[in-house]
Amino acid sequence: MRVPLFGFALKAAMKAARMAALMTVAAALALASPALVALEAIDAAGRTVRLDQPARRIVALAPHVVENVFSAGAGDRLVGAVSYSNFPEAARDIPRVGSYQAWSLESIVAKNPDLVLMWGSGNSLEGLPALEQLGIAVYISEPKRLEDIPATLRDIGQLAGTGEVAEANARAFEQTLQQLRADYAAGPARRVFYEVWNQPLQTLNGEHYISDVITLCGGQNIFADSPHIAPRVSVEAVLARDPDIIIASGMGDARPEWLDDWRDYPHLTAVRNQALFFVHPDLLQRPTTRLLDGAKTLCEQIASQR
Repeated sequence: MRVPLFGFALKAAMKAARMAALMTVAAALALASPALVALEAIDAAGRTVRLDQPARRIVALAPHVVENVFSAGAGDRLVGAVSYSNFPEAARDIPRVGSYQAWSLESIVAKNPDLVLMWGSGNSLEGLPALEQLGIAVYISEPKRLEDIPATLRDIGQLAGTGEVAEANARAFEQTLQQLRADYAAGPARRVFYEVWNQPLQTLNGEHYISDVITLCGGQNIFADSPHIAPRVSVEAVLARDPDIIIASGMGDARPEWLDDWRDYPHLTAVRNQALFFVHPDLLQRPTTRLLDGAKTLCEQIASQR
């Protein structure tokens, strides 16, 4: 009877060992699942972008996207960028694959990227299917609200495996944004015309994040109701809406000379109030963490007229 008992005991021990091994594997898989989920992000086009492992070779197709990759802690993963990618300083050394309006598919493929970051409204998305057919993961960025900027940082951090840095910078942005809202919420609203360019005369509607900045600072975008995100308008239309403040950024470091063309209309409220202001384009026209530096300048300008 002892032999059978030993046999039963051996079988029981082996069964227990197998069960323990299965439980160990199951536990390992359970622990691995969050990591897999962490490599997913939903982009601005509603597409789910998935990676099997953190991105190691990234191409970014807009200057502000390049900057956001650095803010997400993944700047050292960039192997391709576009012209005018000049911040931070390290961005200047990244090989170019064209411009944001005319990027080269061949140049991108030559970089062997595992992730391409596109700008929805700035890049030509006609090349998107070709990138996807080559098996390259593509994330489309399109910040339309101030809150979209920290969300983008978190997405890039997830896909690059740099979530800790991305989260820290996203939270810092949100805290500064909250403070600006608290500092400039009070006071009467001021009507603002944001002049993108003078010829043709162009502005932005209420769907653009710069309109969000104007609202943050206690202003009202006088063309917020335009059906087009970047409408061309006439001088007569601006005169008819008679803004309290005119703000321009232009394209360079200096205040654009054409901003003073409005002095030809001395009856304009903004001219009477000496409220023709300049904000550096890199601090307002790029949806990055530095946008809040531009926002603070704009808020101070509007506050001077309240």
